[in-house]
Amino acid sequence: MFTHILAPYDGSVTANRALHKAAEMALLTGAKVTLLTIYRHHSMLEASLSMVRVSDPGNLDDAMREHATEIINHGKAVMAEAGITNLRAFVRNGRPARAITEFAQKHEADLIVLSSRGLGSSGDSYLLGSVSHKVIGLAKMPVLVV
Repeated sequence: MFTHILAPYDGSVTANRALHKAAEMALLTGAKVTLLTIYRHHSMLEASLSMVRVSDPGNLDDAMREHATEIINHGKAVMAEAGITNLRAFVRNGRPARAITEFAQKHEADLIVLSSRGLGSSGDSYLLGSVSHKVIGLAKMPVLVV
């Protein structure tokens, strides 16, 4: 049925539920799983941090990439605990919805499993978070929203 499941993961409670569902689907179908964590550079934040030099905050992109790497490592541990052995994981920078769908297409995922809301949800969509809503609209393959 499915051979390659893409599981975008931001470390939120709802993303953990989606990760477990992706593992369940992979175990049922024998699909490989790819975890993907997207971090987004916010230049306005970096500009405001550069004005306040209490201590050197370093490169904001490096800090965000490091945090994203911690998140993806947690996701890998969750998947390993669920019995998933055919697993790859990536950290990317970009606009989440577009990065997810472009990654899925480039890497030939045939199912995307993601949470209805994540860390970035701020109530701008009534029933779905803005990222999941955009992924549904942009994806060329089935999307399972948990």
